[in-house]
Formats: sequence, structure tokens, C-alpha cells
Amino acid sequence: MDSYITKYTDSQGSEDTIISNDGRMLRVRIRGIEFSGTNFDSFEPSEEVTAAQLSLFTLEHNELCSCRFEFEIPILMSHLDSPSNGTLSVVLILGDPRPTGGIDREELQITLTCEWGRFSGSGKSGWFEDELLEIQSQLPPDVYMKTCINCLYSDYSPAGHGAFGCMLCFRNLKSEYLAVKTKSDFWPVLNCTDICVQETYLCPEFTRRIRGTGYRG
Repeated sequence: MDSYITKYTDSQGSEDTIISNDGRMLRVRIRGIEFSGTNFDSFEPSEEVTAAQLSLFTLEHNELCSCRFEFEIPILMSHLDSPSNGTLSVVLILGDPRPTGGIDREELQITLTCEWGRFSGSGKSGWFEDELLEIQSQLPPDVYMKTCINCLYSDYSPAGHGAFGCMLCFRNLKSEYLAVKTKSDFWPVLNCTDICVQETYLCPEFTRRIRGTGYRG
């Protein structure tokens, strides 16, 4: 279980809290109410609440919006196989409900702080995948974030995925996955795994990714 120090802000004010993460489900308590979700942009009330309690928040399809989350995720870095610590500072802004459904914007900014300096994504994509890969591209060649986003055996479904926590893990299908060269190669292997991991997760079978591997290359 990981815990992230968090600041939550909306029109009612700000509150310091903690996001807990068990590797699949995220939970956060705000104004006495627990919210949970598999993604940072899909927090729903995870307990029975009254209409008066819900009136303190803005929800779209029962998910928190019109708010801002600021939190830090500790990660492991690697330099020539020597480990060190790094911190991902995340700012996530969830916009207001649209009359036609959904929200009018979602902004994600990630900054890595480590012994080699501070490195930020562009904040243009809204996806942990793209923002983390942008950050990785700025690091020295022999330095990398030792998390699932950089693992040899992780990939995404061609059918699409959420902004966070939707990586597929092929650690139990290593040889089959490493043989994938095209999307048509990928589907049979994709249908044989049910392991879903988060971009910031790390397991003992981590192996640094080789460019050109699998579906995502």
C-alpha cells in the first residue's frame, strides 16, 4: 500500500489529505467522505452518503470534477544499475461538467525531481504515458525511471486506455510478447493476459525496455 500526500482544492476551499494506492484502487478521504477509483480522474463516493454531503462537491456521472489535485508519488530511479530515489509531483485539474456530458477540460502536469535535476512533461497530453515518456526523454541516456512505464514487458491495448493505471503486463508471457512485431501479432498475446498495472508500479521482474519492442515500440 502506497500513500501520497495530497492537496485537494475546489470552490469550497482546500484540504490536505492522503491518496492511498493498493496497486489497483485509489482511495482518498475529503471532507469526511471516502472516494475511490482506478484512476485519478474517476473518484466516486465509495460509501453511502447523504444529499447534503454530496452538495459539497461537483460530480459528473458520479465522479469528482471541478477540482484540483496536487500530490507526490515517490519512485525509484536507476543509473548504471545503481538505485536512487525520485519524486513525481503531479497537478491534475478536472474541469466543469458540460451540458452534453463529460467535463470541459482535464489538465495534467508532472515534474520529476531527482539527483539529476527537475524535469517536466509538456502538460499537453493529459496521459501519464505521454507525460512520463516526455520526462524520460530528457534524462541522461544511462538514467531512467525504474517503473512499469519503462519495463520491457508492459504495453497498452490498441483498443485504448485510461489516463493512468491501464498498462498491461506480460511478465508471464515474456517470449510471446517479445515476438510481437505488428498489431496483428499483438492481439493473440493480448487476449492471454489479465494483469493490469500502473505506470508508476515496480515489480521484481522489471527489465529495462528496449526501443522497438512489442506493440508500443
